[in-house]
Amino acid sequence: MHILIVAPEQIPVPPLLGGSVEISILAIARQLARSHRVTIVSRAHARYPRHSVIDGIHIYRVPTGSPAVYLSHVMNFVRGRRFDLVQIDNRPRFVMPLKRLLKKTPVSLFLHSLTFVGPPYASKAAAAQGLSCADVIIANSSSLQQQLGARFPASAGKIRKVWLGVDTKRFAPGPAARKGRAFRLLFAGRVIPRKGLPVLLKAVKLAQAECGQPIHTLVAGSSTRAGYVGRMRSLARKLRVSARFLGTVPHSRIHRVYRQADAFVCPSQKHEAFGLVNVEAMSSGLPVIASRNGGIKEIVDNGRNGYLIRDYRRPRAFAKAIVRLVREDRTRRRMARQARQDCLRRFSWKVSAKRLSGIYAAKLRR
Repeated sequence: MHILIVAPEQIPVPPLLGGSVEISILAIARQLARSHRVTIVSRAHARYPRHSVIDGIHIYRVPTGSPAVYLSHVMNFVRGRRFDLVQIDNRPRFVMPLKRLLKKTPVSLFLHSLTFVGPPYASKAAAAQGLSCADVIIANSSSLQQQLGARFPASAGKIRKVWLGVDTKRFAPGPAARKGRAFRLLFAGRVIPRKGLPVLLKAVKLAQAECGQPIHTLVAGSSTRAGYVGRMRSLARKLRVSARFLGTVPHSRIHRVYRQADAFVCPSQKHEAFGLVNVEAMSSGLPVIASRNGGIKEIVDNGRNGYLIRDYRRPRAFAKAIVRLVREDRTRRRMARQARQDCLRRFSWKVSAKRLSGIYAAKLRR
């Protein structure tokens, strides 16, 4: 099978810093390329050639500037070429034009969130049109599958779930923590209000007062909001919480940061379709304390590989879980082992690609 993957127009493949969609595209493509021909079309970037080959995957990069400009260049690339199936990631508006051009070639729409099926990126009618033109729709969690089905019932029957994964070799447990040092919590992701960093900082303040042991917070990520990181630094100082803001850490190096932590916290305040950082943390041997929302609850098994926080708007709810992990070293180590085992069994990229390949093979047999 020759599969063409059309990446979004915003971040190149491979991503220079981060971008969960682009990370997922390349990781799944690497696994698919073991059994199939895989071509990726991505945006051009000054640091990359227009064509390169990575692990047998041909990546062609075309000009961007806007979604419309990028799509026109993608269509010029596709015109006259033959593929067995085309996968479009996160851009419903690309489906109908490419479907018209490719005629009988099956088109898959791989959605990583609800972001691009609603305002300001698309009206409900435009999103519905894109979904209706797709031959199959891939959602990265059961939660996203259900949300899409409820919003677009006419397309619900062709939505399939494929969990994302993690590079279990690169994201692996580090050396045991040295005794006597502060307990280290890690937050990784965009530093924006919906990710809940203020809730975490306030929770650390409460946990530290209760357990009487120093807790250090690592924050890996940056913000698109002017001054927001500065406000978070100020909040940490006001609360007298020990926090180190690392800024943007390139994904090629982020595994080293996970190895510095004792536990991972994901205090998301809004729906998370999947939450790639959670499986990266678990694969690194970290128990996860996370908001019980969206696809996160398909990853974190409460009391087994981490803690799910139902009342996730309240810092005290997170503080209780943090205190438990600080005080109960045996519990933390048991959860850490289980988290790693769960990733090896359920959340590797090999598992993701096998599921996706099966869906595509079934579509082509029809």
